[in-house]
Amino acid sequence: MLYYIARRLVLMIGILFLVSVLVFVLINVIPGDPATLMLGQEATAGARAALRQSLGLNDPLYIQYLHWVGGVLHGNLGYSLADHTPVMSILLNKIPVTLELTILSFLIAVAIAIPVGIISAIRKGTAWDYVTTVFALSGVSIPAFWLGILLIYLFSVTLGWLPPSGYVSLTDNPVKSIVLMIMPSISLGIRLSAQLTRMLRSSLLEVMEADYIRTGYAKGLMEKAVVFKHALRNAMLPVLTVSGLELSAFLGGAVITETIFAVPGLGQLIVNAILTRDFPIVQGAILFIAFAVVFVNFLVDIAYSLLDPRISLGGASK
Repeated sequence: MLYYIARRLVLMIGILFLVSVLVFVLINVIPGDPATLMLGQEATAGARAALRQSLGLNDPLYIQYLHWVGGVLHGNLGYSLADHTPVMSILLNKIPVTLELTILSFLIAVAIAIPVGIISAIRKGTAWDYVTTVFALSGVSIPAFWLGILLIYLFSVTLGWLPPSGYVSLTDNPVKSIVLMIMPSISLGIRLSAQLTRMLRSSLLEVMEADYIRTGYAKGLMEKAVVFKHALRNAMLPVLTVSGLELSAFLGGAVITETIFAVPGLGQLIVNAILTRDFPIVQGAILFIAFAVVFVNFLVDIAYSLLDPRISLGGASK
């Protein structure tokens, strides 16, 4: 276990290093002058040149990278070019917003997918199976932004049950914060629930054909015991993989949903920073997302060994 964790930590460091290099290089080849952004179009050429010199933008690219990485290693991600606010403080304000949306969306998806997927698999060929199949196909096909607009029209405009948009911190008002997050969480969670339902149904149907499952039925075990004690545990492995990937994608991919519901999260921050050429914010945010993706995949690998003792963390079957 310790050897595996140490090996994965070294791998994480290597991946984050490569991501930092790619992000830094790609960001710096984007057209646009940060000095002009900060001073405005009316600034003189001399003022822009002086600012570029003070910011170190005239240094060779590798020198700029080394300065930035040195700051990152000390917890300093730089300063916003727009208002000179520390990037770390900006991210610390935005990350909890996206985390709240991600966690609520994931909980909604799991709460729908697991029972629906199980019933669909054990009742294969019935009316319930056909209904869940239609739900899964519809959920995957419907764009999240269109579903979000429909939710606003139904629950805010027509019924008046929920506020259409906005955000309140969970620490300031937990109830209002969750109420405001209901529709954006459903908008994101429905698609994931459809994917997980399809994956769980297919995986569970495959596992139910295994010899040990037939042996369990032959011994007189009840269907509930066979499904929940033996089949479901193995069927969850591919579901866990999809869940890890989607959970990572939520951290940076909820841009449209955050925009529709006016949720000031990480995705919206990155888009605005790209449009305004605020390079330090983009670099810091993408580096955090890369870390989150690697860390979630690390947790998924550990969860594999907990679900299936035959899988060792060293990569070989026991």
